[in-house]
Amino acid sequence: MKKSPADMTAKPNVQVLERMFQLIDVLAAKEESVSLKEISEKTGLHPSTAHRILNDLTIGRFVDRPESGSYRLGMRLLELGNLVKARLSVRDAAMAPMRQLHKLIQQPVNLSVRQGDEIVYIERAYSERSGMQVVRAIGGHAPLHLTSTGKLFLAADDPQRVRAYATRTGLPGHTRNSITQLLLLERELSKARQYGVARDNEELELGVRCMAAGVYDDQGQLVAGLSISAPADRLDEGWLPKLQATAREISLALGYTTGMRTALNGPEKS
Repeated sequence: MKKSPADMTAKPNVQVLERMFQLIDVLAAKEESVSLKEISEKTGLHPSTAHRILNDLTIGRFVDRPESGSYRLGMRLLELGNLVKARLSVRDAAMAPMRQLHKLIQQPVNLSVRQGDEIVYIERAYSERSGMQVVRAIGGHAPLHLTSTGKLFLAADDPQRVRAYATRTGLPGHTRNSITQLLLLERELSKARQYGVARDNEELELGVRCMAAGVYDDQGQLVAGLSISAPADRLDEGWLPKLQATAREISLALGYTTGMRTALNGPEKS
């Protein structure tokens, strides 16, 4: 009798990937580190083959080698897992509030997260009636210092990390309004810390201005930014309280509580 697709276990087309998955599964089944001998026995791989693949995984920090001849899962898996968890949970919590905010203001509402030196757009509430072309699609990315949400994340960093970011990236500009000097960026971040919001004054795209408020998790950590984009001459400061209230609603859904210390503002005032 022929097996149905549901009865068949899918396997990677590339053999080394199949072997890598086998190795990771063996390590995931044990809390303590596992010897190369035991890994070889459980996977059926020759010790030299297992050793070679494990070494490559160690280079990528997917596997750690606490001592010679033993292995355990690495921190890179935890980092990636937390990133996926944050994106999925934030997006799920944000969808309905974002749509409601968009109905009120009729302008694009964006949800973004940090990935290294950039922000990544993971959701958007948008309609053609806004009269503005979407300049960054879901999955698009942009430098931190040129975006309102990116500035929130930089404002949450300590001064040394901000300077390291500036050195590492060179603070490239996209428009004549782009902030490309560290001193000016530090002043901008100081405002973000003071008011808990950040702005993009046609720094990423000419003709487009944005304002952003932070979204926080149950530990008070900044995990995303909620922003409004609008034509430069139509951005309404009256939208700011609505933006902050929506960002707070999403934060509460993620477990944030009143009085919790946040990355930007310290203890919340009652």
